[in-house]
Amino acid sequence: MNKDSILSKDEIEQLKKDALKYVWPFFHDNAELLKKRPKIFTKGEGLYIEDIDGNRYLDSFASLLTTITGHGRIEIADAVYQQMKSLEFFPNYIDAFTIPAIKLAKKLSEIMPGDLSKTFYVNDGSEACETAIKMAKQYFWNKGLKNKSKIISKRYSYHGATYGGISAAGLPWFRQPFEPFVPGFIHVMHAWCYRCELDLDVKTCGLACLKNMEKIIEWEDPDTVAAIILDPLPGSNTGYPNPPEGYIQGIRKLCDRYNILLIFDEVQSGFGKTGKMFASEHFNVVPDIMAIAKGFSGGYLPLGAAVTSEKISDEFLKEPGKEFRHGFTFGGHPVCCAAALANIEVIQKENLVDNAAKMGKYIKDNLDRLKKKYDIVGDIRGMGLLLAVELVKNNKTREPIDPALGVGTWMKNRFYEKGLIIRNNGEILVLAPALNVTKEQADTILSALDEVTGEAVKKFNL
Repeated sequence: MNKDSILSKDEIEQLKKDALKYVWPFFHDNAELLKKRPKIFTKGEGLYIEDIDGNRYLDSFASLLTTITGHGRIEIADAVYQQMKSLEFFPNYIDAFTIPAIKLAKKLSEIMPGDLSKTFYVNDGSEACETAIKMAKQYFWNKGLKNKSKIISKRYSYHGATYGGISAAGLPWFRQPFEPFVPGFIHVMHAWCYRCELDLDVKTCGLACLKNMEKIIEWEDPDTVAAIILDPLPGSNTGYPNPPEGYIQGIRKLCDRYNILLIFDEVQSGFGKTGKMFASEHFNVVPDIMAIAKGFSGGYLPLGAAVTSEKISDEFLKEPGKEFRHGFTFGGHPVCCAAALANIEVIQKENLVDNAAKMGKYIKDNLDRLKKKYDIVGDIRGMGLLLAVELVKNNKTREPIDPALGVGTWMKNRFYEKGLIIRNNGEILVLAPALNVTKEQADTILSALDEVTGEAVKKFNL
């Protein structure tokens, strides 16, 4: 009998069979899924999660970057319960509002950078990016500039799983099965210096990636470009590559020069994970529209938003016939908004943004020491608690490891065996623990990284 459960061994086995038979998991890897037994998680507390067999794991990826204040927050659960008792749901539709949706939008206006103060609610990050893209297009349509409809994004970016999102995304493996895409999406070179597309040195390249952006804008004709969408700190798929100095500021200047809206996708990087409430604050740049989700509600309920300024929203709200032709039934769900309000209150009350900055520096300093110890530890990058380790064949030449070896996936599985959840994207190991991670928990993560890296070197003769 599993502890803390009334399920028998036979019942547990049946659940595992039913999981594979009836549930189609997101982003599944058949090579992994078909050869291993499914993990069924049943309980969470702080940074720890427990499966149906009673195994306990330290989750260094915060439930896919969502449970940023930890599992089992009674104050958030209570806020959800109280709201469900008074009003479980009414849509944020036409002229209807609920108290949690109003209070949360007001709170966002207080913590958002710059003049971002108008919230359009959605359900997740994909919808947030899709909404921001549509908002930018119709903004210029409303102003009579109907030719300004193109969207520029970077190669190797990720902006969600909707058709607009994958049209903007720059991940070949993610895009290829779904061609043709929505027309009008233009891709430029990325700003991932460790893997520069042109093999340039960041010290001497003169921000070639920014120059490429401007040349593409000029080639496409600025009068046809509505928006640039980018993540100020790119996401986990590329392991949080820090943009070169001046790049984000340069993009803002290009947008201002050519009358283009700037959309920041902070679905992953928002709400304290970089050591500031939003990653854009590291660059002192305010976008025209910001997409948020994931940690927004602490993972307790689905919620996202596209947040913009009154300058933008007035084009939709001040004149009949210019209304935003967009929306979702459950966007701004009052119970989800109650969860998000409580989650933000926890972040502020416990100074978790400061803790993310402090613990992020501690972890990164120790990861730098790991690089000196093992040749396969290449780039160490990221901000705050969004960190990554890129594994290479040799950190002096940056030569990649043969992906056929599956080193990153093998290491991920070894971490599981040791009671630690670490995400990998190929040979990129990604760390993103909850904001309230302690030094003791950080040391546990670092110790496991050291141990498993050493094992990988021996096993794969690296």
